[in-house]
Order: sequence, then C-alpha cells, then structure tokens
Amino acid sequence: MQTNTATLNLLLLFVGLSLNAASVNAEESKAEKGKAVFAQCAGCHMVGPDAEHRFGPTLNGITGKPIASAEGYDYSEVFKTAASDGMAWSVETLDDFLKAPMEYLPGTKMAYPGLADESARANVISYLATFDAEVLIAESKVEESNVAEPAVKEKAPVILAKDVEVPTHGVLHLGRAAHVEEISAWDIDIRPDGTGLPEGGGLATDGAEIYDAQCASCHGVFGEGEGRWPILAGGFDTLTDDRPEKTIGSYWPYLSTVYDYVRRAMPFGNARSLSDDDVYALTAYLLYLNDLVDEDFELTSANFASIKLPNEDNFISDSRIEEPTFVSEGEPCMTDCIAGLAQVVQRARVLDVTPDTEDDEAGAGLD
Repeated sequence: MQTNTATLNLLLLFVGLSLNAASVNAEESKAEKGKAVFAQCAGCHMVGPDAEHRFGPTLNGITGKPIASAEGYDYSEVFKTAASDGMAWSVETLDDFLKAPMEYLPGTKMAYPGLADESARANVISYLATFDAEVLIAESKVEESNVAEPAVKEKAPVILAKDVEVPTHGVLHLGRAAHVEEISAWDIDIRPDGTGLPEGGGLATDGAEIYDAQCASCHGVFGEGEGRWPILAGGFDTLTDDRPEKTIGSYWPYLSTVYDYVRRAMPFGNARSLSDDDVYALTAYLLYLNDLVDEDFELTSANFASIKLPNEDNFISDSRIEEPTFVSEGEPCMTDCIAGLAQVVQRARVLDVTPDTEDDEAGAGLD
C-alpha cells in the first residue's frame, strides 16, 4: 500500500511539473508571437533596458502599473484624468484599450485604430509582461557592477589653436574634407527621372505585408488615414474642392518623391530601418492602393521612371529665373558692397513680427 501511495505521489508530481512546463512553454510562445505584433507599436514605443520615450512612452513594466506613470513623458489630458481617477494597467484594461484606444480613452493622442484580433492582443500583452521594470533595473545594476573600473589615463597635452596647422581645403579652411563613404551615406535623393535610385525591386504583395505591419496603424488599412495622420490613397477629383485630399494618387507629381520620402523618413520613429527592396515593395503597394497598378505589380529600378502619376502635368517648372525681374545684371557682389560700415536700420521688436505671449510685456519681442 505504501509503495502504491509513493508511486501515485511521484506520478502526481510528474504530471504537475509537466503541466507547469507546458504552461511556461505556452506563455513563451504567446510572448514570441506578441513580439511580431509589437512591430506595429515599435514606431512609437520602446521596451527593454535601453528604452527611451518616442512619440509614445516606454512600456517597461506596464502591467500592474498606474496609468500615465512613465517618468518624463508628457501625457494627454485624458490620460492624466484617468490617472487621477486611480486607473491602472491590468491585463483586462490593456486588452480593452488595445482593442480600440480612441474609443476607450477619447482624446488620446495615440492615433491607432486598435487590434481587433483577441489572440493578437493577448500575445502582445504577454510580450510586454516579459519587460518587468524592476528586473531590468536589477540586471542593469549587475552589468554595471561587472564592468571593470577604467584605467586612469594621463591627460593629453592641451593643443592651442595657434599651434594647429590651418587646413588648405575649402574656403574657410575648417574641419576636414568629407570621405566618399560619408557623402554617399547622405546623398540618397531620388530624381523624377530615376537618377539616384538603388538597384533592386519589390512586389506590391510584399509591400502589403510591410504596410499592414508598419504603416496601417497611422495611415489606415486602405490608406484612408487614421485620426490626424495623412491620407495616402483616393481623393481623385477633389483638388478643386474647398478641402482637397492631396494624396499620392490625386496630387503628388512624381513617384520619386514617394520612394525618397519613405526611404528617408519612414516608418515614423524608426526611419531608415527598411531595405531598398522593402521601399520598392512599399511604393508598389501604395500605387496599388491608388488603383494605378495591379496587385501583382513589381516595381524595379528598371521600370520606375516609366510610372507617371495622374497629376504630374498640373505641375510646371519653376521658370522665374527667366522673368525680367530676376534676370541678373551681372555677377552678385560678395565683398565691400557698400561704402563704410553696415548699419542696423530696424529690429524685429519695432517691426512687431515676434508673437507675444501672456508673460511678455506689451510689444516686446526679440531684438
């Protein structure tokens, strides 16, 4: 009888351990899936030991935390009111908020339509739960304690300006000449004729996946714009309206502007994170959203210049330099252009062009 009891106890212990392990594995799986969902949030929020506030606050240790309590972040008034009412972030309130943020807390500056998928919300909440604020702080202190004290270096002798050799390059003889690699890192503009485009290409179908993950939360599922964010598609035949919708399809003149801007500045809060091929795919999908190409269209460096946007002909070249008023009568004067010393004849304070505030004296401004 004792043997049977011992065996039963061991069996129950084994089952309990197995169920616990299965539960841990399931939670880890949810968190892993939640990491993928969090890609929609990463443009505005950061997590982890190096997290900083972006457009939205850091989310470390958010579960169980009072609302609007991330130090150093400027919350909207509706969040401050909720905080004064004692609201806290539980799994339930996070789930309700993520389902429809602008409905749950009207007035929030989080212009995000929400996660309709219940499992996606559960997964991203599990992912956020892995970033416990106190654990991150403790780990950070351990890492700091393990760092050896840097060796004290002897101070280098101070070099005076008079002892520095004057560079021979440039007009002002300052700094150094930029390296080719440094110039190329900044020289990324794209011209309407395709000049400056990188080699590569991308399918509109691939661009749809990138858009859904990184753009739709602000610009809408179909480019219609969420909250206060820009509309990217539609707006045809509205340019003569009092409030025209200036979208890529209705207003923009050149596709190069789309590629250049997305490559340079998007996604919001995570600029320059897309590969060149990602930008091609995303640009192709934006064309598809505006009914300018088919769903299976592939945009490449080879066919890019052949794509014409509908409103291109309504833009004209700037020909002002050819007008009589702007015709140069000779080389512009660069030195000794007036006799004697230059005199300040008027100030911004007198012109009254500096806006006043309630704290300013009447008529005061910048000299």
